[in-house]
Amino acid sequence: MKETKSIKQYMNENELNMEKVMKDYTPYLYSIINHKGNGLTEEDMEEIISDTFLALWKNQERLEKDREMSYYLAGTIKRIYSKKRRNLKTIIRIEDYENSLYEAESLEDRTEKDEKNLLIENKLNEMKEEDKNIFIAYYYYSISIKEISRDLKISELKVKSRLFRIRRKLKKVLEQRGYSY
Repeated sequence: MKETKSIKQYMNENELNMEKVMKDYTPYLYSIINHKGNGLTEEDMEEIISDTFLALWKNQERLEKDREMSYYLAGTIKRIYSKKRRNLKTIIRIEDYENSLYEAESLEDRTEKDEKNLLIENKLNEMKEEDKNIFIAYYYYSISIKEISRDLKISELKVKSRLFRIRRKLKKVLEQRGYSY
């Protein structure tokens, strides 16, 4: 891809010609992700590139039509890659932490921990899907309140208040079963 084109050059009436965008920019996105993504599998790279094109499609009404397409795609793929990398690191850290915990825990402690986790999981499953997703994103994947609010298109204050309410509900369930929060 030698020539840079503006977003409006990929528009047919008011809709993006995604076929042309994908044809022109897939090699460019592969080069970005290859440069950044050491250790990623081919499937991971394809998923990140697909997510990038999906983000473009979903946000086509909000794009600045005079901007270069490559500028928008490069920023989007870097953001998606960072999220995926952070999630992978979080999962690895949790597994390492759990393995070391299991070795040090007594059977009684482990049973109590498993029961608490089951209570929390059951309560989360009773909640609205969006509340459950907010809680999991924040506490399990360490996604910031700012990012959650941006992704869900709600205010940061709303995310904070939902987390507060969810914690209060979980605390009540745990206390009813005799556990300290």
